[in-house]
Parts: sequence; C-alpha cells; structure tokens
Amino acid sequence: MYIAMNRFKIVIGKEKKFEKIWLNRDSHLNNVKGFVNFNLIKGETKDNHTLYASHSTWKSENDFINWTKSESFRLAHKNAGKNSDVYLGHPEFEGFNIVI
Repeated sequence: MYIAMNRFKIVIGKEKKFEKIWLNRDSHLNNVKGFVNFNLIKGETKDNHTLYASHSTWKSENDFINWTKSESFRLAHKNAGKNSDVYLGHPEFEGFNIVI
C-alpha cells in the first residue's frame, strides 16, 4: 500500500473557499486502477495560513505513478491554477510506503 499526500498552506479566511473547491471538483479517481480512498484533511492554523493535506491511498506506489501520467490525472488538475489566491505557495508532495 502507498499513501500520497499534498500539503497545502491556505490563506487565513480562504478555508471555506478551498474546501468548496475540493468538494465540487471531479477527481476522476473512481475507476483508476489501484486507487483505494481519498480524504482532504485539515490541520492547525498558524500565523498566516491553515494547513490542509490531500491524502490518497493506493494499492502500490506504481499505481499512483501510473495515475499521475494518465488522462484522468490531467482532467483532475486542469483548473489547478484557477484559484491561486487561496494558496501560499505550491503544494508540497509527500509519498509513503506502508510498512505495518
């Protein structure tokens, strides 16, 4: 199993807009080989941002990599730059292989 996470720093006051973006987007993950589940998780608020992470679980790292090269991935991310006013910088990717 593999966990893929992107950490987002969201401008304070833009949290609801960010959550709405994710709630209304089509991730195109439902029929992707190896996809297990997805969660958008919210962390703490700091001085200038609130931390969020997209958290997806995959059967293997290879399944995740294949998705990132697919048409489904391109469709899911086609409007990614449209709401740049809610983000402080680019998302930070972290990938993990499940050990236990």
